[in-house]
Amino acid sequence: MKLIIVESPNKIKKIKGYAGPEYEVAASVGHIRDLVVNKETGSIGVDREHGHALIYGISADKKDVVANLRSKAKAAGPGNVYLATDPDREGEAIAWHLCQVLGLDPRTTKRITFQEITEKAIWAALAAPRLIDMPLVSAQEGRRAVDRLVGFTVSPVLSRKIAQGLSAGRVQSVAVRLIVEREREIQQFSDRFTVPVVATVQTSHGEQLSARRTAEPFATLAEGQAYLHRVGGSPFGVVSVEKKPVERPPQPAFSTSTLQQEGVKKLRFKVQKVSDLAQKLFEEGHITYIRTDSVNLGEEATQQAQAQITAQFGADQFQARQTKNKDGAQEAHEAIRPTHWETTTAGDTPTSRRFTD
Repeated sequence: MKLIIVESPNKIKKIKGYAGPEYEVAASVGHIRDLVVNKETGSIGVDREHGHALIYGISADKKDVVANLRSKAKAAGPGNVYLATDPDREGEAIAWHLCQVLGLDPRTTKRITFQEITEKAIWAALAAPRLIDMPLVSAQEGRRAVDRLVGFTVSPVLSRKIAQGLSAGRVQSVAVRLIVEREREIQQFSDRFTVPVVATVQTSHGEQLSARRTAEPFATLAEGQAYLHRVGGSPFGVVSVEKKPVERPPQPAFSTSTLQQEGVKKLRFKVQKVSDLAQKLFEEGHITYIRTDSVNLGEEATQQAQAQITAQFGADQFQARQTKNKDGAQEAHEAIRPTHWETTTAGDTPTSRRFTD
């Protein structure tokens, strides 16, 4: 028996169906360990006296989960355990923590990832396992340590010195600073009053057209009124008419942030609801991994899209495009996309089907 460990229990049935009877699938249900807080000693899980070493403990609500995973891992044997946590920084850290609590060697334990829960993707991952990416684990540990050092150290001071309940954090404090700096720019902005001139003119055939003076706007209302007084009775003519085609490219594929924005704007859902629906659709195998900053598709996905568009609308309706990602995008995963292009709707509830329509 071989054991696949994933994060979410919602993935178990789908993956087990693809992997077959030779594999057992179990879930860690997210993180299993966290930095230990000791109110008596004042420890926040980061030992500042010894190189900021991190002190971990199994989370109280995960003790039964860990005991169950230990039993299954022991029965399978170290060489038959596949850590299939999510393909991101947090998932990599969870895989490493699983090694620590299950007695597995991170230097030899099989680590697999997949961007979509399909039979082809599962078997491709099982056929090419890798090792745990320790630099990625270190990155997650660094982020977690900064969370504690900033939040647990600064928040009590804010509550004590400024107002009860105030808090600081690695992300929120930076965001507050950006907001304050922007607000100061707004307050320092000096208004400049200008007077544009617009008009509605009528042709000899009675057709009305809107017109705008394209020269520099007037600095005062008096100047604008004087101009209108001078030209008010003058005839106007069309000097030239320029026609040119306007091409509007399609919107790029969804990243995490643009998916959330569209869900809020078009469906009037809250951001959390959009995220929850997308996560469920990923776990059910309908869409690819939802945490991504890329807006481009992989080569295989592009070919699948071409085949579907050609079959449904004709070959002349397909045009491959490469969209420029935002500066600083990591592009660790491709954009969010359907896993089955031939399916026009997905999900097991009216809300999820509305979301995919």
